[in-house]
Amino acid sequence: MTELSTNSTAPAVPMRPGVPVWRVGKPDAVLAAAVAAARTAVGEIATDENIGSYVGARSEGVRVVTHLFECKLPGYAGWTWFATLTRVSRAKDATVDEVGLLPTNDSVLAPPWVPWAERVRPEDAQAQEPAAEPAEPEDEPEHDADHEAEDDAGVDELPED
Repeated sequence: MTELSTNSTAPAVPMRPGVPVWRVGKPDAVLAAAVAAARTAVGEIATDENIGSYVGARSEGVRVVTHLFECKLPGYAGWTWFATLTRVSRAKDATVDEVGLLPTNDSVLAPPWVPWAERVRPEDAQAQEPAAEPAEPEDEPEHDADHEAEDDAGVDELPED
C-alpha cells in the first residue's frame, strides 16, 4: 500500500467524503476536452433550448469525467445537466456512461422567507367586490303527456317466463 506524503509543502488535494485520495484530482485531458460529445449526449434526453451554458468538468476517477451544463428546463431552476464520459487506456474516443439531471444547493433550498405584511400586494388589500349572482336557469320545456304515451306505445313488453 502506498503511503501519502505528510510533507507540508505537497500541494493540497481536495478531499471528498467516501472517495479515495487517488481518485480526486485533475480530469483526464482527452475527456475534459470532449465537451461537444457531452453536450450531444445530453441533447439525447433534452432539447437544445433546455441546455444552458457549460459549467465545467470534474474528475470522477481514472479516465472518468463528468461534464456539467446549466438546466433551462422550466421548473428546474438551479439544476444541472450532466454527462459522464470515460475512455479505455490509450484511446482517444470518449464513451458516454450516463446522462441526467443533478440538483444543486440552489435547487433544493427554499427561497428566503418574507413576512406576510411584506408579501401583501396593494391589490390584495383592496376590498373585493361582491360577486354577481348567477343567472337563474331557463325553464325547462314542459313534458307533453301525448308524446310520453306515444313513446310507451312503441315499446314491446318482454314475455314473462
